[in-house]
Amino acid sequence: MSGTPHDPFYSSPFGPFYRRHTPYMVQPEYRVYEMNKRLQSRTEDSDNLWWDAFATEFFEDDATLTLSFCLEDGPKRYTIGRTLIPRYFSTVFEGGVTDLYYILKHSKESYHNSSITVDCDQCAMVTQHGKPMFTKVCTEGRLILEFTFDDLMRIKTWHFTIRQYRELVPRSILAMHAQDPQVLDQLSKNITRMGLTNFTLNYLRLCVILEPMQELMSRHKTYNLSPRDCLKTCLFQKWQRMVAPPAEPTRQPTTKRRKRKNSTSSTSNSSAGNNANSTGSKKKTPAANLSLSSQVPGLGAIPNCSLNPGRDGDLYHSTAVTPSGQFKEKH
Repeated sequence: MSGTPHDPFYSSPFGPFYRRHTPYMVQPEYRVYEMNKRLQSRTEDSDNLWWDAFATEFFEDDATLTLSFCLEDGPKRYTIGRTLIPRYFSTVFEGGVTDLYYILKHSKESYHNSSITVDCDQCAMVTQHGKPMFTKVCTEGRLILEFTFDDLMRIKTWHFTIRQYRELVPRSILAMHAQDPQVLDQLSKNITRMGLTNFTLNYLRLCVILEPMQELMSRHKTYNLSPRDCLKTCLFQKWQRMVAPPAEPTRQPTTKRRKRKNSTSSTSNSSAGNNANSTGSKKKTPAANLSLSSQVPGLGAIPNCSLNPGRDGDLYHSTAVTPSGQFKEKH
C-alpha cells in the first residue's frame, strides 16, 4: 500500500467500509484527510440532506468559514456561518467541478485549553473541472483551522487566504486542437477567478445579504410567523435593546453611621442647656420628615415606570416604522 495520508488517492488501511464507531483522538490534519474522502464519495444524486450531514460531521454548530482573496476590483473577504457552509461546498461542484480536495504541507499545530489550531502556510485547494473544459486548478494560500479539543474534533473556524492559483490543461487536449485557433483561444482563457468558479463567487456575494437574515429565518422557522411579522418583531426587540437603560449595579447599604456631636454646654448654665435641647429637637425634626424614597435608592423612579402588563403588547401591535427607521406609536 503506497501513498501518505496527505495524498488524496491514499487508500485507508481500514478498508472502504470503515466508519468510526467509538470516538477517539486523531491528528487534526487527519481530519482534513477524512473530509477529502467524504467529498470524494459525493455523487450526482447528493441532495441538501447529504451536504447537511457533511457539514454536521466536520463543522461545529457555531462554526464560521472565511475566504480572503484579491480580485481585479480590490481585496475581498467573505465570512459565512454554519447554516450557509453546506451550500458553499455544493456550489463548488455546481460550477463544473468533479473533484475537490485539500493538501496541507508543513502545517503547524498549537494546543490550547479547549481547541487545537492548525496553521498551514502552504495549503493547496485542488479542483478538477469537467466543463467547460477539462482543467485542473490548484489554488494556493494559507489555511488556518481551529478544531475543538474533544472526541469529535470538528472545525470551529476556517480561514483560507488565497495568494495565487494555476489552471493546468493537459497537453493531449492542446495537441488535438492545435490546428483550430478558436479552440486554442478558448483554452487560453481562465475558467475561474482566483481559483473560484462564478457559482461560488455569486453565492459568496449573496451571503452578504443572507447572513444578516439568519435571525429572521430562524424566527420564521421556530414561530411560523409571516416574513413581515418576523421583521417587525426583530426590529422591535432591537429597538428595545437600544432604548433600554443599562442595568445599574446593586448598591450595598452603607454601614457607616453618622456621629452626633456631644453637647458640651450641658455642664453650663440652664439657658445654654435649653438651647442645646432645642437645637437637638430641630435636628431630629428633618429626620422624622424624610420620605421613604430618599432613604431607598432608586425608589423615586418607580412612579415613572409603566406597570401595565398589556402595554408592551399594545405597543407591538400599534407600532409602525417611520421612513427614518424609528418606531412611532399609533393613537
